[in-house]
Amino acid sequence: MADATATHETMTRFEVDYQTDPSKYKHWKLSFDGPVATLLMDVDEEGGLRPGYKLKLNSYDLGVDIELHDALQRIRFEHPEICTVVLTSAKNRIFCSGANIYMLGLSTHAWKVNFCKFTNETRNGIEDSSAHSGLKFLAACNGTTAGGGYELALACDEIILVDDRNSAVSLPELPLLGVLPGTGGLTRVTDKRKVRRDRADMFCTTPDGVRGQRAKDWGLVDDIVRTQQFAEHVKNHALELAKASDRPADAKGVTLNPLERTIDETGRHYKFVDVQVDRDARTATFMVRAPGTAGSNTIDEVVAAGASWWPLQMARELDDAILSLRTNDLELGLWILKTTGNPEAVLAIDEFLIANQNHWFVREVVGMMRRTFARLDVTSRSMFAVIEPGSCFAGTLMELALAADRSYMLDTEEGDKKAAVRLSKMNFGALPAVSGLSRIVARFYGDEKSIQELRGKIGTAIAPRDAAQAGLVTAAPDDLDWADELRLAIESRVSLSPDALTGLEANLRFGLPESMETRIFGRLSAWQNWIFNRPNAVGESGALKVYGTGAPVKVNWERV
Repeated sequence: MADATATHETMTRFEVDYQTDPSKYKHWKLSFDGPVATLLMDVDEEGGLRPGYKLKLNSYDLGVDIELHDALQRIRFEHPEICTVVLTSAKNRIFCSGANIYMLGLSTHAWKVNFCKFTNETRNGIEDSSAHSGLKFLAACNGTTAGGGYELALACDEIILVDDRNSAVSLPELPLLGVLPGTGGLTRVTDKRKVRRDRADMFCTTPDGVRGQRAKDWGLVDDIVRTQQFAEHVKNHALELAKASDRPADAKGVTLNPLERTIDETGRHYKFVDVQVDRDARTATFMVRAPGTAGSNTIDEVVAAGASWWPLQMARELDDAILSLRTNDLELGLWILKTTGNPEAVLAIDEFLIANQNHWFVREVVGMMRRTFARLDVTSRSMFAVIEPGSCFAGTLMELALAADRSYMLDTEEGDKKAAVRLSKMNFGALPAVSGLSRIVARFYGDEKSIQELRGKIGTAIAPRDAAQAGLVTAAPDDLDWADELRLAIESRVSLSPDALTGLEANLRFGLPESMETRIFGRLSAWQNWIFNRPNAVGESGALKVYGTGAPVKVNWERV
């Protein structure tokens, strides 16, 4: 980590590293007992990611969530025997008090939004694993559960709250801080737990929250258990949840070795992903490399390859690059997405993924790719895909072009190697966007005729003019126009207001239908962006600035 002070000016220059491992954890303890893993939250007050605040009462910052994300990855890949994950606290009478308010008060607006985005992606990942991986998550709330702490519990399949006449669940952001209750908390209360609107209104405007039988009756928790029986009840219920899982009890896990990477002034460099930055042009060019051959042909060979198997290593490298640039390089407003390599190798790997989709390791690899590509959907950067001779926008890697805001494909008659794109079965449901739809279905708004025509092209090389006619690319300029059209498109894009582009891109990417995830991230890119910038929250006498000082909040009472 680079050195940084807690001043407003230096926050965006603080270099965040999203890579960690259990030997470096400060805030979580991970243990295993048969089919049950326990994630024990024990936040180190002095272990903040940046100086200037203490993480009291199991409050969290970005560093706490980076560890949580890593722990979930270890469970998915290194412990296939695990069927239930219990999230609980090592602190007495406190589960989690949510995001650290002092950290938020010291942070730039961009830091707050990126922090909220990553925490929601981590919670979405919990729900993704519940839906696809045979993992179930149990929040054992052994004390007060507030704000982001309740959001964490809401991401789990079930919530058990200790009934000690004191512990409550709450989303107190509005009455205490004058901001929207979470970015996923309020949405999950309504969309996921189906809490009635009037009760949700009362719940989110009551700073003390709801406890005991009322919390259960309102659907805010699934069960309440007396203190004396709490630990035993949680253990037994976790084992019951595990019985329904199809994760293998006797399989050997795959170790997630540290990524090999070089970070320098020119960008970030991995084996299969390379990012070149141009700070003057405010662009970052991603080159994602396909392997020369499909490689391993059997499940045993693939599991033996482990973290070095191309789909997993590529996805891990791309994930790290996306997260790092999103947090550390705020002014690189346009990401240019390119690919290279052997498209036949990618199509062969895609066939293997489809054929073995029920194997636990393949399932986890597909989940990793799905979550990584979904990060592109919610990233506040413009994205252009550039498709040229030698590109490898095939199958899985075609998702990069489909996720982009625009795609440009060179139509050339010169040379032996023509530009082409290729589809595979992986493009038709295995890697959905945050809307829950495949990017093909979302692109054509569910038009079945267009989708079936594209299914008929699976595996074939689609030339530039045919790709443009089929709607797979935005434009296919010829040699004469290519350089100028691409240059003008890039220069025009980076000259536009980044705030307006963020709103535009989120609206267009989150087309119909809405999902819980698109509602969460739509809020993050619009409502909370606005609320977090208003004087009532961040002005000199705003709630985030005076919290904990004893000074009164001064509110502008105009309703806007």
